[in-house]
Amino acid sequence: MHKPKASEETSKASPDEAQLKKAVFYSSVIGIVLFSLWAMVFTEQANNVIFAVLAWISGSFGWFYFLAVVAYLAFVVIIAMSKYGDIKLGPDHAEPEFNVITWAAMLFAAGIGIDLIFYCIVEPITQFVAPPQGDGGTVEAARKAMAFTLLHWGLSGWGVYTLVGMALAFFSYRHGLPLTIRSSLYPLFGKRIYGPFGTAVDIAAVLGTVFGVATSLGIGIIQLNFGLKYMFGVPEGTLTQSILAVMIVVFAAISAATGVERGIRRLSEFNMLLAIVLMLFVLFSHKTRFLLDAFVTNLGDYVQHFVELSFNTFAFDPPQDWLNAWTIFFWAWWIAWGPFVGLFLARISRGRTIRQFVSGTLILPFLFMAAWMAIMGNSAIEMVMSGATEFGKQASENPGSAIYLFLEQLPWTTVTTISVTVLAIVFFVTSGDSGSLVLSNLTCRLTDPNHDAPPWLRILWAAIIGIVTVALLMTGGLAALQSAVVIMGLPFAFVLILMMLGLSKALRFEGMKSASMQEALSGHLSGRTISREGHSNWAQRLSRAINFPSLRQVEQFIDRTVQPAFEAVKEELTEKGYPVKIQKGTGDDLHLALDVNLGEEVDFTYQVWPRKCSMPAFTMRAERPSSSYYRLEPHLREGGQTYDLMGYTREQVIGDIVDHFEAHLQYLHMRRELKARTPGEEDEPGPT
Repeated sequence: MHKPKASEETSKASPDEAQLKKAVFYSSVIGIVLFSLWAMVFTEQANNVIFAVLAWISGSFGWFYFLAVVAYLAFVVIIAMSKYGDIKLGPDHAEPEFNVITWAAMLFAAGIGIDLIFYCIVEPITQFVAPPQGDGGTVEAARKAMAFTLLHWGLSGWGVYTLVGMALAFFSYRHGLPLTIRSSLYPLFGKRIYGPFGTAVDIAAVLGTVFGVATSLGIGIIQLNFGLKYMFGVPEGTLTQSILAVMIVVFAAISAATGVERGIRRLSEFNMLLAIVLMLFVLFSHKTRFLLDAFVTNLGDYVQHFVELSFNTFAFDPPQDWLNAWTIFFWAWWIAWGPFVGLFLARISRGRTIRQFVSGTLILPFLFMAAWMAIMGNSAIEMVMSGATEFGKQASENPGSAIYLFLEQLPWTTVTTISVTVLAIVFFVTSGDSGSLVLSNLTCRLTDPNHDAPPWLRILWAAIIGIVTVALLMTGGLAALQSAVVIMGLPFAFVLILMMLGLSKALRFEGMKSASMQEALSGHLSGRTISREGHSNWAQRLSRAINFPSLRQVEQFIDRTVQPAFEAVKEELTEKGYPVKIQKGTGDDLHLALDVNLGEEVDFTYQVWPRKCSMPAFTMRAERPSSSYYRLEPHLREGGQTYDLMGYTREQVIGDIVDHFEAHLQYLHMRRELKARTPGEEDEPGPT
């Protein structure tokens, strides 16, 4: 149990004591370096091997990608709608660190990034001009083009991010396990996650993240290279793209080194604002009414045909090249980005309930993405239908040029071109810095999930991402980037299935804890005082309700009332053979803890911590020496409780401890019964 602070969720500086996870780090780095050298030196051979592996995976596992992505989304939605939706991703007393706007901006910038600029014109135009089936250039093709676009950028992909983020935040912030992928598999494999199996899982996550982020940066570099040629005549080619990769990595490393609160947070907010301004400009400078009508139509088509589109593998007449370049690529890309974005979402979402987290990560990005794609994509399609056929041809043949050629058709071309270039560069940085932060945390053994890895490690990972990006660009440009993602996403797709099973088991334990409180009759009735005549002592309760003690008064209450109550419980349990330990902190660490060792079972802990609160406006104090007062709140394994012990008698404190101890024993009984019915069930996640 960690100390709750006035601002519990405030991120801390990188701890000096953080140690490198050598097996994960060196295995990943060696594999990445060898691949990069192979791709750079034996370019043609690497290109042939990559595309051969892609053909085998898409032919053998394409169907699996379709089913898996639907399963991930269904799982997170069902969990959010269930009784487990009220469980917090963190201790019960935790509150979110970031407001909704900032949180939405950060998950949007990290989870989508530069790719939204690249594909907002390319995909609608390509699907409209050359659909997988049927004739292109028709009204029906236009509607199907936007339906496919929303499918590829909609709820399905965000279901992957939501699953990973929810699992990591739950196991790390609620149960004190490391903020790594392996932690989510604890209910299935127990302490074996700390061995070779867990190392292999984390390596798969690292490799998927590196190639996923490198693909995103590579796609963006292709687009940025064209933009520089378009504006300044800078030549297109591998040399220019390599220089751009180095420059972006430098900026990403600087941003990542400053941490989440300053670098990533501020850049995300700026980028979200700039993207909204650009989207509104397109909306009001083109055919506004048509775009709004088309947006509504697109949403209707997406909702109406969601199931059909999600399961349509084109089995009877498969356009394999189209599937590899679009649906299979996108599903593998979302999965490859899963550990990266999921871990980052967990890092910024502590204190939100599962229902809030799932709703926010699915709905907020989707609404923006749908509006962005509909406004930009329908504008481009309408231009082609109105006669700009050359624009449509160039945009589909040279994807990097699409956004710039599109802006040529609108007023204020110079301003919008500069704006979209700035937007792309900042998206580069937010993707790169978020990726390097997550990779450094995955390869570092941190003592606290609230900590981040040292800045030098983040800088190193930013450089490694740059190297892989350059290697893939040299191998075959966009096609090689897409192929590498499909290949690297497959192993982690199976890990996600195990993650669902592990989280469902852990949530079942959480449900048992709540049930045990009720079955053990652990209401907060111990807070009532009964007089000798048998009547409730309402005067004492009223006195407690209007008392706003100072920290000094809390210290005295702990010494005079709470500690004697702890000692009495310890004496009674010790006589019955239970090892009991009482620990006391002073000063800034003021608290009192009672721990009961239950052998092979989960130990019982009951702690009291003072919490500083703002003085209520209704207080009738004649003088207010301070604008704050203190509550003394009990804390259990799952976090802080919401009631105040100040003013309890010694017997009432004892009664509260016994209430929770009985509930804990009832929980252990229910868990043993469950394990008896389902042999092989692992223990609940590790200690907080």
